[in-house]
Amino acid sequence: MQESNATELFEKAPVSQAVLKSALPAMAAMLMVLIYNLADTFFVGQTHDAYQVAAVSLAMPVFLMFMAVGTVFGMGGTSVISRALGQGRTDYAKKVCSFCMWGCVVVGVIMAALFLIFMEPILTMVGASEGTWAYAKSYLTIVSFGGPFVLISNAFSNIVRAEGKSAEAMMGQLLGNLLNVILDPIMILLLGWNITGAAIATLIGNIVGACYYILYFVRGKSSLSVSIKELSQPEKVCGPVCAIGIPAALGSVLMSVAQIIINSQLAKYGDMAVAGMGVAMKVVTITGMVCMGLGQGVQPLLGYCVGAKLWERFKEAFRFSMLFALSLGAVLTVICYLFTNQIVSAFLSDPAAYSYAVEFSRTLLTTSFLFGVFYVLINTLQAMGAATPALIINLSRQGIIFIPALFILQAVVGINGLIWAQPVADLLSIGLAAILYIRVSHKMMVQ
Repeated sequence: MQESNATELFEKAPVSQAVLKSALPAMAAMLMVLIYNLADTFFVGQTHDAYQVAAVSLAMPVFLMFMAVGTVFGMGGTSVISRALGQGRTDYAKKVCSFCMWGCVVVGVIMAALFLIFMEPILTMVGASEGTWAYAKSYLTIVSFGGPFVLISNAFSNIVRAEGKSAEAMMGQLLGNLLNVILDPIMILLLGWNITGAAIATLIGNIVGACYYILYFVRGKSSLSVSIKELSQPEKVCGPVCAIGIPAALGSVLMSVAQIIINSQLAKYGDMAVAGMGVAMKVVTITGMVCMGLGQGVQPLLGYCVGAKLWERFKEAFRFSMLFALSLGAVLTVICYLFTNQIVSAFLSDPAAYSYAVEFSRTLLTTSFLFGVFYVLINTLQAMGAATPALIINLSRQGIIFIPALFILQAVVGINGLIWAQPVADLLSIGLAAILYIRVSHKMMVQ
């Protein structure tokens, strides 16, 4: 029954319906991730302590490393599973799913242990100051214990979508993030636990989200499997998953590394600059997260078309997704730009931090209208199994282009150069992604 549902949506439904039915739940899930990300900073901001806001900004890119590694299994597994289902290889798809589940468990435990052991050097690396050190340490120590759960929740919100179950994929993130948002004001403000309360709420939310996905498979609601019995030939699964998953994850890893570098450089200008940048990133993330959901949502549809060699349907779905992405990105960017002051004021009351946040936000928003286009392009390449082009793009946007731009522009124009590096990297990376997509699609479709 599950396989016929996936076939009906991916192969037979009108393209616009297939795209929207695949993408809207993914976008809603990412919107909940956005709300969850905003909630910690918002409620910590209600303590009117800018040092705690700065500490959350310092800790967040380190915590996002867990989510980035979850992307290895999530995006890699989704690409391989959707193409396998398109080819009718259900047994292989089950093996991939099981590998991703147990990979999340093992790697999550190892990462949690490493974070706890090397907490002091990590805090030094991210630029924690005397005013933010204790707060950042408290937050990271608590959330590190949830490592395996963060990986599972992040990975399987994508993998469940590979079999056409977009609504079920959304529910895990929805439950976990909604619980986090409910617990934040209780633990941060009502109980007075401040940033420690934010970390506990985050930990509980991720545990609940992961348990939802585990129960989804245990109850037999999926054509896939997480049974350890399916791990009979992991060597045949690991390579294809990592070939797509690692390039996809590198983008997230480099994003975290880049944020760590920015924060360490901004720390030279004071903790209020760090707090301002943290909130500015929240503003631009409103567009970024929703557009990321669109890209992730259409990937299984495109991957199925690739596996089944339905090239006309693939091209039609790609065109519709690109037009939708550009329109969505433009609308969200305009809204964020018009209401920048109001959004920033919800997080910060310190005048210096507020001024930094508004200025930084408006700079970062100059290219955010193109986020949807970028994420559709990168997810399309991943759906096609184009590992090397996907790797090049992810290395470029947050690494090869972005990190050198940080130091070059800072040397030329000072603090503003740190902020303008991202729009410059965005434009160059989107152009590169378009060129690589044209080359890969032409080569694949003429075979």
